[in-house]
Amino acid sequence: MALKTTTSFGTISEQFQKLDLKALAKQKGLYQVFPTVHYPPLEAFKHNDPGKLGDPKKASLFDKAEKVFDLTPTLGTEIHGIQLSQLTNQQKNDLALLAAERGVVFFRDQDIDVYEAVELGKYFGPLHVHNTTGHPEGLPEVISIFYDETNPETPKYFESRSADEAWHSDITYESQPAGLTLLKLDVVPPIGGDTIWASAYEAYDRLSAPMQKFLEGLEAVHDGQVHQDRAKRNGIFIRRDFVDSIHPVVRTHPLTGWKGLFVQPGFTKRIVGLNHKESRLLLDFLFKHISGGHDFQLRFKWTEDTVAVWDNRCTFHCAIFDYFSSGRRHGFRITPTAEKPYFVSSSKSRRQDLAEKAALASEEKK
Repeated sequence: MALKTTTSFGTISEQFQKLDLKALAKQKGLYQVFPTVHYPPLEAFKHNDPGKLGDPKKASLFDKAEKVFDLTPTLGTEIHGIQLSQLTNQQKNDLALLAAERGVVFFRDQDIDVYEAVELGKYFGPLHVHNTTGHPEGLPEVISIFYDETNPETPKYFESRSADEAWHSDITYESQPAGLTLLKLDVVPPIGGDTIWASAYEAYDRLSAPMQKFLEGLEAVHDGQVHQDRAKRNGIFIRRDFVDSIHPVVRTHPLTGWKGLFVQPGFTKRIVGLNHKESRLLLDFLFKHISGGHDFQLRFKWTEDTVAVWDNRCTFHCAIFDYFSSGRRHGFRITPTAEKPYFVSSSKSRRQDLAEKAALASEEKK
């Protein structure tokens, strides 16, 4: 059938059968393409965050859901009874705001396919087309997640590394990194394959006041060297030159106004203005703070056809590669991009803002 697809490079028409990625992953295995084409540099854009139109009560989501519950006190909410393929614009706005506040939102038993997911992702911002990763034929905005037990080199690579080295927020080496990310897993191993998220808000709040003050105003360099190395190791063509970007170490979220820590071992390489030893010492401390922060982390056990929607501006995450002897794990990721990270000195921490609002509400009741 003829399918018209809008990509970051314009509107194109291609002749191919609509892909069923779940069936491909189960029947064919590795189906991704790695085109040897050059992508132009990314251009700056003004991000219009739909979360600004979100309802603080999230009524369009919560009133329509069968069940809504939080997974930890500071991070993660699960919603049952709503299909992402059928969201209204107001529900999309409320979802953006909810993800900004709770970090990550989970929806189980979802029927949304990859084409619908691409269209949903566009609502939240321009979709990132990755420099190196494999994608389904005709869908360059999609990152295919596919690992299984059949390639002996895959477990060999991951088993030589610790999961705490893989903490990251998506594509922070870009000048305007990811805002929301949508990930659907439609094939999961019977055991293992969890993902861990951590709250950047709470990571900031759990630092001492002197450390918070020291970090505010510092900047860090982010690069995509890990992706370049992987591409070279696997003989994959690099379709766009990687760039280095400088971002604040503490970031202000545009929707909540809350401060969050914005460094991670995946892409953050050095602190601007510090010498090598000072930078390494500080980053190692912050990376251990994130990886060891079990009191602001969430470990999620996937079930087939679950979708996670998270806000990269206020979370970190890492996948657990412990399932190679168990089976196959497949899904697809859509990555809308957002504003260039910034820090506002007058912004508040999550704890401070919520405490002040609670005190105000208490006063109003008297």
